Amino acid sequence: MSYFTNKVVVITGGSEGIGKALVDSFLQMGAKVATCGRNYDKLYQLQSIYSGKPLLIHTADVSKEQDCHQFIEAVVNSFGTIDILINNAGVSMRSLVADVEFDTLRKVMDINFWGTVYCTKFALPYITKNNGTVVGVSSIAGYRGLPGRSGYSASKYAVNGWLEALRTELLHSGTNIMWVCPGYTKSNIRNVALNREGKSQMDTPMREGDLMSAEECAAIIVRGIEKRKRTLVMTFTGKRTVFMNKFFPSLTDKLVYRFFFKNGELG
Repeated sequence: MSYFTNKVVVITGGSEGIGKALVDSFLQMGAKVATCGRNYDKLYQLQSIYSGKPLLIHTADVSKEQDCHQFIEAVVNSFGTIDILINNAGVSMRSLVADVEFDTLRKVMDINFWGTVYCTKFALPYITKNNGTVVGVSSIAGYRGLPGRSGYSASKYAVNGWLEALRTELLHSGTNIMWVCPGYTKSNIRNVALNREGKSQMDTPMREGDLMSAEECAAIIVRGIEKRKRTLVMTFTGKRTVFMNKFFPSLTDKLVYRFFFKNGELG
């Protein structure tokens, strides 16, 4: 019997990428899974794949408080409780600060930060009762500000700080709070990264063949939850960046600039 057998696992943004890989993993391990997303057709396709499995789908925009409330209510009405919440839904961006519009920054913050806050707040009474786990899917951008990703970095710094405060508040409660930082992963998040006007760019400068798979990323998250980890930085490059930024920040500025700017142009 799996550690996750009959546990109720809630995953935001589960219709593709890391979220979908997490849905796959937990269903295979005997969990009851609920997921949300903005695209009903993608959610319906996911449900069709797992016909007969304990999977609840719900259309929701996590940037909206009421949508998050209704989603968590639907989970509790269907499964009775919540053991694990994985705040996975997110959006990225690519634009220089000098060019980006305020609405783009607000949109990134609303989805990445407020989506985590809303879902966690509504689910927390059930999770604490069950000595469960809250997970935030963060990023190295939450430890080191990245050029062209200012709003994304700000949102992930906010997620890390908010979850760290929550973890401290619940230190003796039996509830685990964990945030995880994948490396560059094969997913749609870069293809739909927002440009300066807040519209999807539909391209990516990254070479997908060099990236971690969503399935590998999901497996690391699953193991981290089972072991009740505090934080997970998944790649050597990520760990090196966190270390360098802490002890050699000026040098890291130069290295990060060199990585993101090619011939003076933002990549």
